[in-house]
Amino acid sequence: MSGRGPKRELAEKIAGEITLSDDPGATLRKWRTDFDVSQTDLAAELDVSSSVISDYESGRRESPGIGVVGRLVHGLLEIDERRGGDRIRQYGRVLSAGFDSDVVLDLREYATSIYLSQFYEDLGATEVASGATDRISGHTVIDSIEAITRLSSEEFFRLYGQSTNRALVFTGVTRGESPLVALRVVNPTPNAVVLHGIDEDDLWDHAADLARIDGYSLAVTTAPLQEMLDHLVTLE
Repeated sequence: MSGRGPKRELAEKIAGEITLSDDPGATLRKWRTDFDVSQTDLAAELDVSSSVISDYESGRRESPGIGVVGRLVHGLLEIDERRGGDRIRQYGRVLSAGFDSDVVLDLREYATSIYLSQFYEDLGATEVASGATDRISGHTVIDSIEAITRLSSEEFFRLYGQSTNRALVFTGVTRGESPLVALRVVNPTPNAVVLHGIDEDDLWDHAADLARIDGYSLAVTTAPLQEMLDHLVTLE
């Protein structure tokens, strides 16, 4: 990350995405909801009526110019800073690791290691295969389809952040076969893998066997995505 800092980097990224989007209103709505900011709260921050934000997002109002986009983005970031800056830090870590935020949703290193059982409890996850270790010191949350289709093997390895002593959480999973097979080309493996969006009955038949062979813990969870990300924000 450059000396401009994560807030400035993120502001430029969001503003660029909105300005260059084929549907600026939809892109604005995506970022607003990612930051868990209501139309009402953003309108109050900008001292405009909620209908103004609604009109921009729906396309009823002409696509915002760069000046308006700048105000909208600044408003989102100011609200997040007053709430503690969790989203700014989250996206900052992802950007500094060299990933797009639609590929990696969160990347975090903890101050101390935590028990894997506690991590699973926080995520509402069920372990289907135990691994060689019972602790992790970080996590990475990955959109499985985006990662598999866009990342090279070297970039896939960078999902580990500072250490493989972590959990890789794959979202958008239907059976789990693709991310687990993709992991086989990366050496070493993480301490744990969580497949998000499926329960044990939907899991690929060979998933648990593959996890045992490679020595990592495997778990599944169907917790709502944003709820899961909000839980992960509290981990240190």
